[in-house]
Amino acid sequence: MSTVTKATLSHKPVMLNEVLQALAIKPDGIYMDGTFGRGGHGRGLLARLGEQGRLFALDKDPEAIAAGESLAEADQRFSIIQSSFADMDQLQSLQVVQGFDGIMLDLGVSSPQLDDPQRGFSFRAEGPLDMRMNPAQGISAADWLRDASENEITRVLRKFGEERKARIIARSIVTSRQQQPITTTAQLAQLIDSTIGRRQDKKHPATKSFQAIRIFINNELADLATGLVTIIQNLRPGGRLAVISFHSLEDRIVKRTFREAAQAGPFNRKLPPAPGARAVLRLVGKAQFPSEEEINLNPRSRSAVLRVAEKLC
Repeated sequence: MSTVTKATLSHKPVMLNEVLQALAIKPDGIYMDGTFGRGGHGRGLLARLGEQGRLFALDKDPEAIAAGESLAEADQRFSIIQSSFADMDQLQSLQVVQGFDGIMLDLGVSSPQLDDPQRGFSFRAEGPLDMRMNPAQGISAADWLRDASENEITRVLRKFGEERKARIIARSIVTSRQQQPITTTAQLAQLIDSTIGRRQDKKHPATKSFQAIRIFINNELADLATGLVTIIQNLRPGGRLAVISFHSLEDRIVKRTFREAAQAGPFNRKLPPAPGARAVLRLVGKAQFPSEEEINLNPRSRSAVLRVAEKLC
């Protein structure tokens, strides 16, 4: 029996039943979990597969990979690769797979990542200001804030956090770092709090800025836009794609991509469809949201949105 970490046990997969139902799982099908995390959704999917079924998984986080490798030792139907779902086409180990019967994505940062102060994703406990999904790649949030210009910081906070006071925060960061480097989550959170004060909706004033910096550091929205196209191409006809997003920026990309792929031609009703153009996806139902019961049990699920589509050709 594989070793199960405390983080694995404490992690609650969001909208698990809804995702499993949406994927219309075939016992002998081939599936992909593009954001394995600690494997909550993946384990639920494996439980519905027969002996001939297969589940592949991807994740950038080395701790997620460790959890996945433990599962792979216990279940030969499962394998995991350290990579972004945006790079699916570049993975040689997936070249033998002739399309997937279903792919799921659970976007954003996972609860174990948020709860580990050493990862630097949350301002609720002090830790190094890192925020990288894969700490071995790219630059940390602290390194970026050390060198970024006021204009660049402003742009990131506005674009990825929809922070209305982006300029004020950026100017405060640039001024403060001249006296002392900003290297911890507590430093940044306190700086933002003292700069713009408490929000009327009672959320911590650093919430949007932390979201924005994390999205930028990990190139999340660009990967999502690219990855959805790649994923759709790798679905078999009749295959399902289920995507859970947690904020409007992610959901807009998912919604737009699904709607465009469900149209015969460009998603502009003023333009005629191209000759021979066909829809690639069929939308499966409307956007789904977690039940009140789930939100009460897992408050972090409250902002989740699930969208589902099926490959037509």
